[in-house]
Amino acid sequence: MKNDPLLQPLQIKHLTLKNRIMLTSHEPAYPVDGMPKELYRAYHVERAKAGVALTMTAGSAAVAKDSPPVFNNILAYKDEVVPWMKALTDECHEHGTAVMIQLTHLGRRTRWDKADWLPAVSASNKREASHRAYPKKAEDWDIERLIKDYVDAAERMHAAGLDGLEIQAYGHLMDQFWSPLTNQLDSPYGGSLDNRLRFTFDVLKGIRERVGDKFLLGVRYTGDECLPGGFGADEGLEISHRLKNSGLVDFLNVVKGHIDTDPGLTDVIPIQGMPSAPHLDFAGNIREAVDFPVFHGAKIQDVATARHAIASGKIDMVGMTRAHMADPHLVRKIIEGKEETIRPCVGANYCLDRIYQGGAAYCIHNAATGRETTMPHTIPLAEKRRKIVVIGTGPGGMEAARVAAERGHEVVVMEAADGPGGQVRLTAQSERRREMMSIIDWRYERCQEMGVEFRFNLFAEADDVLAENPDAVIVATGGLPNDQELREGNELATSCWDILSGHVKPGKNVLIYDDTGDHVALQAAEIIAKSGAKVEFMTSDRSMAPEVMAMNLVPYMRTLQQLDVRFSPTLRLTGIKRDGAELVGLVNSDYVMDLGLERRVDQILVNFATLPMEDLYFDLKPHSTNLGAVNYDDLIDGRVQTVEKNPEGKFQLFRIGDAVAQRNTHAAIYDALRIVKDL
Repeated sequence: MKNDPLLQPLQIKHLTLKNRIMLTSHEPAYPVDGMPKELYRAYHVERAKAGVALTMTAGSAAVAKDSPPVFNNILAYKDEVVPWMKALTDECHEHGTAVMIQLTHLGRRTRWDKADWLPAVSASNKREASHRAYPKKAEDWDIERLIKDYVDAAERMHAAGLDGLEIQAYGHLMDQFWSPLTNQLDSPYGGSLDNRLRFTFDVLKGIRERVGDKFLLGVRYTGDECLPGGFGADEGLEISHRLKNSGLVDFLNVVKGHIDTDPGLTDVIPIQGMPSAPHLDFAGNIREAVDFPVFHGAKIQDVATARHAIASGKIDMVGMTRAHMADPHLVRKIIEGKEETIRPCVGANYCLDRIYQGGAAYCIHNAATGRETTMPHTIPLAEKRRKIVVIGTGPGGMEAARVAAERGHEVVVMEAADGPGGQVRLTAQSERRREMMSIIDWRYERCQEMGVEFRFNLFAEADDVLAENPDAVIVATGGLPNDQELREGNELATSCWDILSGHVKPGKNVLIYDDTGDHVALQAAEIIAKSGAKVEFMTSDRSMAPEVMAMNLVPYMRTLQQLDVRFSPTLRLTGIKRDGAELVGLVNSDYVMDLGLERRVDQILVNFATLPMEDLYFDLKPHSTNLGAVNYDDLIDGRVQTVEKNPEGKFQLFRIGDAVAQRNTHAAIYDALRIVKDL
């Protein structure tokens, strides 16, 4: 371990970073009233305890009132932020972890109808596609006050005892000054590269004068916008040299691309199915050219890739942010030589997609992340060993088995299929989503290490469960597709599941009707469109697959648009009839009930979600002490379940995940964790 490149210290001026792994700036949207309070602090401290060298808070903290966050960010323009940031910093320092923050003004990357209803401001009047606000073109007095806002915010972070900060300069206001696409100002802040960079250097000079030399400053920026008319790699390299030669900054944090659209953002922060570390070589080229400390992170989710990034000298600090959301103890496990036990980041991007829709960031398969004040990352041993039976090996069932085993219980798992996985096995049939199977594989490996007994090819019935004399039973049987939602012709429809599993071959002219909005219909559409079929994707929603969310939708749309799939939102399939060799889809609308349209095709796929497989649960219910009941207040607050309704009962009974109602992978895992952690 002493020779591990990842564990070597890095000296930047007076600051020694104890290893080469960092959390890049990111905003998990945990602040309360714009302040990083108890949960925000607990989130960062959990990772500090495990040994990460640097945690970069906020992505990004707002420096001004006319930079209202579009989701829940830290408000660095308020004086009250200082004690909260100091508490976070002091506690992380106790564990030897350095703390920095990313400051920004969003410029046009926000909306005028947020917070105080101030106009967005930028270096032009051009609207950003993602947030749709037309900004005011900055005047001289705007620039003067904006410089002061940055400097004042930096002084607050210095007062809070942080080790440094970085300025966010890609996609936000700084970059809007840099880019010829978004800077339409006259001299001295528009035109030449010197002028376009002037605002940035005015800000950096002001910060350095205010905070002194022992406070580290950096810039996170794109070295190539990858946009026609924007600045390219040559100008990006020139900017890199100028930042270094200014003497104002201590490190560079390099990305590549643009974030003004969903596809652009997804290329900068790649998701599953996209190449790992796609911009590492680019960052390495800048590192080699400028000979200056370079930080970088973009889909570096595994230790081997991170180790290569440092060992090859491409970068000095490697960002593993989403990897730390999946496993906050990643560094500790490297130090202990237990890399094989690291919970893998599967690139599902549930974390980022949630914040861009106004939610808090949660890892798709670590339900304790973002809930550090109520949910444990390390499962404690139970005072008494008990017998736990789990039925089903989807993500919820596997989490229940893992957590029960961590508690020290005897665990028996019953599964009707020949291996674990549940619906995830269908999901992983898509080449682009194969990483999802790691959600199951990681748990299966941990369960095998702890002696969990799996009984496959067993369609469990009540007698099978009762014969085990269990102390608790977790029903995680999942659901099956709902195939009875049409007014007529349900028997003529094909389930999207049948296409995903390969049980049914694609037709030649296919209508896909999606009433659920999740991944299932989109995955089926990819399979069918790639077979060469003509495809229409229809939904009653006003947008395509609203449950999939922005960044995960990008690869689907790229594929389906290239294959000329027709999209028909706001239409509802109400029935199917047969007319010779053709199927006739009867189409109406929630807007015009008697629309009376038809679609003549040779195959109609439907996605009406799932209905719970609940028969076993109801068979077991009379034998249980709690009759299946759950105290929701205790569940929410993370307390032990103590409901007792049947003194004659023999065991506690709980059902989780889709065995209750269709939700998603994270919900099933969270169900399991918060119930089983106290058994």
